[in-house]
Amino acid sequence: MLKRALFVGRFQPFHNGHLHAVRAILKEADELLIVVGSAQMSHEPDNPFTAGERLEMIKCALDAAGVDRNRYMLIPIPDAPAHRVWVSQVESQTPHFDIVYTNQPLTRRLLIEAGYKVRGIELHMRKQFEATEIRRRILMDEEWGDLVPPEVYQYVKKIDGDARIRDLAKTDTVNKRRR
Repeated sequence: MLKRALFVGRFQPFHNGHLHAVRAILKEADELLIVVGSAQMSHEPDNPFTAGERLEMIKCALDAAGVDRNRYMLIPIPDAPAHRVWVSQVESQTPHFDIVYTNQPLTRRLLIEAGYKVRGIELHMRKQFEATEIRRRILMDEEWGDLVPPEVYQYVKKIDGDARIRDLAKTDTVNKRRR
């Protein structure tokens, strides 16, 4: 069994596909470092939630799913000013890891070039469990609660995250008209 794995995502929001990936990775690794990427980004249409909010929703979902807190760490990491610097930034802000799980092409390439073993993640119902689709449904006032763990749904509602997503889309539309 692998000692420690790294899983990178933006988790905007954390959804059932992410939960499926965490469970699958923990079948292969003793420990999992969950990197919340683009940690500096928030209040944008594609990045509506803050790093702190994403950490909270992940922790709530994993607790409810019975994932042992001793088996994972949540680590927020901001984007780097240059792609090649990002791997060094990850290395400096995380404990040592043996393997990386990602399907994101740029993340995959950067980590492979840095000498890491990288595996893809089995995508679980990808068309349904995708943060872009969840944000679209929220924006269009369609049902989305079945795409995320119940704790994430409750948390997003509690922080009025669905209204934030709709407001940010209005701001984005106004800004596009001004250009």
